[in-house]
Amino acid sequence: MRSPSSTRDGLEPGLEPFSAFFERWLQEQERDLQDLIRAAKSYSESNQSLAELVNRVMDHYSNYYRVKSESSKQNACQMLTPAWRSHLEDAFLWIGGWRPSMAFHLLYSKSGLQLEAGLAALLSGLSTGDLGDLSASQLARVDDLHRYTVKEEKELTEKMAAHQETVADSSMVQLSHVVTELMHDGDSGNGIESVDQQVNSALGSKEDGLEEILGKADDLRLKTLKKVVDILSPIQAIHFLIAAAELHLRVHEWGRKKDAQTRRP
Repeated sequence: MRSPSSTRDGLEPGLEPFSAFFERWLQEQERDLQDLIRAAKSYSESNQSLAELVNRVMDHYSNYYRVKSESSKQNACQMLTPAWRSHLEDAFLWIGGWRPSMAFHLLYSKSGLQLEAGLAALLSGLSTGDLGDLSASQLARVDDLHRYTVKEEKELTEKMAAHQETVADSSMVQLSHVVTELMHDGDSGNGIESVDQQVNSALGSKEDGLEEILGKADDLRLKTLKKVVDILSPIQAIHFLIAAAELHLRVHEWGRKKDAQTRRP
């Protein structure tokens, strides 16, 4: 259960708020994107540094979810409704982040675009090496992983729905009634303090459940990302990671612009 002294930013006093970490993560992702683009443009089959770059970028994703996990232990609710994201991003969130199955839609979209762009070369028997050149074996593995991920995603969605319904269980309904009665009677002393302890205990168990589900959702996100990358060749992984970073960074920027426009008088 999270510490009662945890701050709204999701960490104990003295630790960096996740919102600040997220801003640094965006900057790191932008730097990674530029490195990935340069690697893609200077690609040669003998280049051994591609795998090293892919591993480095994946390490950054792993660190992101490690820090997020630590923050979730302090304030799971805040991590599920992140104030550092735009309203546009909020509208597409699934359990505090991106839907794991979206990785496959991203892969298929980028593959289709690159297939169309390199169709002439492929028809001539030349290999483009990018996502438009996925082999039958790779496509079969992607399809199997997609099916597995959708199944895991569905189970977590159902688990979250069941947990959300517990906010109306008998203990919560009874507590809400008791507090209302005490407020109506003007009781601001020992009676309300005693009930407050019960409320904190009841809400704490709800938050613990949310933390557990969020942790599993983040595990599935990272696991899916890693397994997709493992199916791809180093240069294909470079192109996939470029597409993932571009989509995340640009949607974040577009959402912030829309929010700024909405706030204008």
